[in-house]
Amino acid sequence: MAGRTVLVTGASGGIGKATAVGLARLGARVGITGRDTARAEAAAADIRAASNNAAVDAFAADLSSQAEVRRVASEVLGRYPRLDVLVNNVGGFWAHRHVTADGLEHTFALNHLAPFLLTNLLLDRLKASAPARVITVSSGAHTAGRLDFDDLQGEQKYSGQRAYNASKLANVMFTYELARRLQGSGVTANVLHPGVVRTSFGAEDQAAFFTILSPLIRPFLKTTAQGAATSIYLASSPQVEGVTGQYFADGKPKQSSKSSYDTGVARRLWKVSADLVGLSTGTQN
Repeated sequence: MAGRTVLVTGASGGIGKATAVGLARLGARVGITGRDTARAEAAAADIRAASNNAAVDAFAADLSSQAEVRRVASEVLGRYPRLDVLVNNVGGFWAHRHVTADGLEHTFALNHLAPFLLTNLLLDRLKASAPARVITVSSGAHTAGRLDFDDLQGEQKYSGQRAYNASKLANVMFTYELARRLQGSGVTANVLHPGVVRTSFGAEDQAAFFTILSPLIRPFLKTTAQGAATSIYLASSPQVEGVTGQYFADGKPKQSSKSSYDTGVARRLWKVSADLVGLSTGTQN
């Protein structure tokens, strides 16, 4: 990865930070995003030390806010003349419904709309750097996901698990539609399930039964390094050069849910997402 530049979102801890360490160890210049400036800077320092690579940059942004996504995209474009890999890792789980600065349901905004908008804002730079890669972290939970276009914001009925599952299905469908739109551009798009990993994921707003269950199941969960392995593989391996529009788990291509392959729904999701973030669908190719 020497000479290549990578951006990993949501990398001040957990899988994202482990992904950044792995790619920095391979010689890449790595940018990370984190919601809190001090925590992002501290994570960047940790990554430099763990990888013995000084080329690690921190960008602070709350990606649930579209203004913040646009600002950090502008900063990344100003800092990096080329961008070889974008790892859309940021995500979260909230047991209760929260609303973002844009008036959108938090889970859908952070887990889906943030990577959708950031990817589109960085797309020209990725194309100019081709061959380039877009990797999005989804979850096996997408198989239980359902996109209700009449209630995408969970205003009528909200469940943390339902919102999470739907956002992870959106990640998969976004990736497949992006891969179709990028055919022939030299930019590939793939999506992955990292496994069930031992992190503080969802700790901000957990359902009570998760709080009870967590200590019992933690010993059986993957480490963050194990959870990051597929992201690192997809970002760096020559074996997946040119591979696009695939869902991976444990470093291997797998079938995603049947509903995730519905191209009509994927196109509708793209249009709705573009409208929600203020992008023109006609120019996003």
